[in-house]
Amino acid sequence: MPDSNQPLLAVEDLKVHFRISKGFLFGKKVGAVRAVDGVSFAVERGETLGLVGESGCGKSTTGLGIIQMPRPTSGKVLFDGVDLTQIDSETLRRTRRHLQMVFQDPYASLNPRLTVEKIIAEPMVVHDLEQGSAVRERVRELLHLVGLDPRVITRYPHEFSGGQRQRIGIARALAANPSFIICDEPISALDVSIQAQIINLLKDLQEQFNLTYLFIAHDLAVVRHFSDRIAVMYLGRIVELANRSDLYDTPKHPYTRALLSAVPLPDPKRERQRERIILKGEVPSPIRPPKGCHFNTRCPLAKTICFEEAPEIRDFSGHQVACHLVQ
Repeated sequence: MPDSNQPLLAVEDLKVHFRISKGFLFGKKVGAVRAVDGVSFAVERGETLGLVGESGCGKSTTGLGIIQMPRPTSGKVLFDGVDLTQIDSETLRRTRRHLQMVFQDPYASLNPRLTVEKIIAEPMVVHDLEQGSAVRERVRELLHLVGLDPRVITRYPHEFSGGQRQRIGIARALAANPSFIICDEPISALDVSIQAQIINLLKDLQEQFNLTYLFIAHDLAVVRHFSDRIAVMYLGRIVELANRSDLYDTPKHPYTRALLSAVPLPDPKRERQRERIILKGEVPSPIRPPKGCHFNTRCPLAKTICFEEAPEIRDFSGHQVACHLVQ
């Protein structure tokens, strides 16, 4: 029996490095892309944890590392107390029923050769959840659940709009009756008018089925609306983690403050008066990240220690931050 007092998901020092080789076939290793470089966090049951940061910071790779696609270089991924990095392929296949993913591009993530019925039914068939006519009935039920006409089961992905395709992707994720869903920028490829509909759908489904979400995005306004807690990621590492009110009202890390200064305010007067923090330079390469704090090349407050030692995550009454300068 799972322990209801422990987090549904606990990630401990997760690292996902991609080998760089020189030569053909069995070439010599000459380096590695440190896409995820020591990430730790936990997600409670029924919670939504937002994961934000600039493009290329490792957000999506973190999500893929959780479901072991690819297998992490090191670290632990504890799901319901079971370390997914230590189980065999068959056990992992069965466990993946409980961890599903909604992808960023709703068109690329759907097989264009399959009908809607076969796309949504596939998880049920793979995990042997339904058989015969019950499969079609379950597909119709899921389509209705995500706001689509069940009569569209014979149509193909190209016959739908972007928002409708994303609803199909959500229905497919629900088909295996999961408890945890990774939403990898599920609205970034959609029109603004459709984004709110998808966010509201995800919230309604969470309440109805007690789902737990890892919500990956770069739109900080959306993340604030949707998430209970938020983790800020920079160059493969988490630099700050707090509940949404603490993070937005009292950000502690210089990178977080810079990100939040770029979020438009609904009040024009306050928007004109506030100071925008402009980060200088480019994000360093994950092949050769800076020594010490990864943010030291762009931080306006960096001191000598920032170039020598990597800061540890410290806890300030539930507000976690990795910065030498925060007291």
